[in-house]
Amino acid sequence: MDEISPLLGNQPHGSDLPSPNLRPRHQELILTPCGPVRYWCCRAGKRSTCFHSCRALIVIFFVVAITGCLTFFVLSMLLQIKRWSELPRLLQVYFCFAILSLLALLGLTVSSLYKQHTDTDVSDEDNFTVSLIQLVGIVFCIYYIIRGVLQENRQELVAFVLSVLVVMIRSVVNFSVLGTKGQQELLVRFVCIVTLGVVHIFCTTLLIRRPNMMAFRVGGALECLQEQYFLLNLCFSMVTFDLQAQLCLCALILTTSLAATGANNIIVGVGVFWAILTTVVGAVAVLKEKKVLVWIFMVQNVPQVAFFVYLMYTVAEKWFEDTTYTVEAAAITGALISLVIKVVLFWGLIRLVHSFGQGLRERMFAHNR
Repeated sequence: MDEISPLLGNQPHGSDLPSPNLRPRHQELILTPCGPVRYWCCRAGKRSTCFHSCRALIVIFFVVAITGCLTFFVLSMLLQIKRWSELPRLLQVYFCFAILSLLALLGLTVSSLYKQHTDTDVSDEDNFTVSLIQLVGIVFCIYYIIRGVLQENRQELVAFVLSVLVVMIRSVVNFSVLGTKGQQELLVRFVCIVTLGVVHIFCTTLLIRRPNMMAFRVGGALECLQEQYFLLNLCFSMVTFDLQAQLCLCALILTTSLAATGANNIIVGVGVFWAILTTVVGAVAVLKEKKVLVWIFMVQNVPQVAFFVYLMYTVAEKWFEDTTYTVEAAAITGALISLVIKVVLFWGLIRLVHSFGQGLRERMFAHNR
C-alpha cells in the first residue's frame, strides 16, 4: 500500500465527499437558458457539446420544424397533381420503393441520433450535429420525391438528387475517418445509404430526362401561361430550399459552440419560428397570387439576411479559438447558400408578380372544383 499512498494523500476525509477517482472529469454545473446543466469539455478544451446543455431547445426545434414542414407540405399539395392511375407501372414501383427506402433511412438516422444523444462521449458532438442535419434532409427528400413525381417538378427532382448525393458523400467521409469500433456501429447504415443512393440517383436522373407535360396540362398552348407556371414552380421550390437551408443552419447552431450563449439560443429559437412563418407567407403569396403578401414576404427576409451577417461576424470572432474549423466553415457555407437561394427567389418573384391575374391560378385549382 506504500506505493499508492501518495496518490491518496490529498483525499478529503469527509464522509459526504466522493473519492476524486470517482468524480467525472471536466464536469461542472453552469447556468444556461435551459437551467443548470453539466458542462463537458472537448478534447481541445474549448468547445462544448451543446446538445447536452440545450436538450429542451432541440426538442422545441423538432416540434416546430415538423409542424411547419407539414403545414408547408399540405399547401404544396394544393397544386395540381397527377392521379395514381396516371403514373406508369414502373414509376409506381419506383415511387413506392423510394418512399419505403427513405422511411427506412429515416428510422436508422433517428436510432443513431438517440444513441449519440444518450452517449456521454464528447467525440459524438460532430456526429450528432451532422446526423440531425441529415434527418432534416431526409424529411425534405421525401417531400421532393412526392412532389417531383406527382407534379412533374424537375427542380424538386434535381434537389432530391443533390440531397441524396450530399448524404452519400457525408456518409463516405464519416465512415472513412471512423475507427474500427465506429465503423462496426455504422456499417449497416453506411451500406444502406450508399446502395440506395446509387439507385435513387440513377432512377431520378431518368425521370428528369423525361418530357414534362404538366406545364402544357395546366397552361395549355399559351406560352405565357406555361412560362408563368414555370416561374411559379421555381419560386415555390426556392421557398422550399430556403426553408431546408435555414432549418439545417439552425440545427448546426443549436448543437455546436456557436450557440453557447443565452442570447444566441434565443435568436435561433425565434429564428425557427420566423423561418416557418416566412415560408408559409411565401407559399400562400405564390399560390393565391397576392401581391401584398409577396411584399410582406420580402420584408420578412430582411431580418434573416441580418442574422446571416451577424452569424458571419460571430464566426469571424471565433475562427482562431480552435484548431479545427469544421463548424465555422459549415456555418459560412450554409449562410452563403441561403443568400444565393434568396437572390434567385427574389428574381423569380419579381418576374412572377407582373404576371399575376392572367388566369393561371384558376387553371391550377380547377381540379379541386
